[in-house]
Amino acid sequence: MSFAVRYSAAARDDLKRLYQYLLDAATTTDDLDLAERALATIIASVGNLGSSPFIYRKVGHSAFLRELIIPFGHSGYVALFEIDDSTTVTILAVRHQREDDYH
Repeated sequence: MSFAVRYSAAARDDLKRLYQYLLDAATTTDDLDLAERALATIIASVGNLGSSPFIYRKVGHSAFLRELIIPFGHSGYVALFEIDDSTTVTILAVRHQREDDYH
């Protein structure tokens, strides 16, 4: 079974915010490359949800609300997603692991 993976508007905004944060902190071309690699890592990891979203950690009491841990460097990112039905997964939010929580 394969799931279509889609992003909510809030999750797309999160990706822009996280990418912009890395760009704003960039002082060298290596830092710019880091921003590109971080975004590519998040997108690739989220893409893997299409094959088996139920293997990831549950959030709260719902069997359909889950988290994907995305390692990157010394920390990483966390994507909150919901399994909508038997064919669709929606990314609800993406945050850096050092952020307080989803907003």
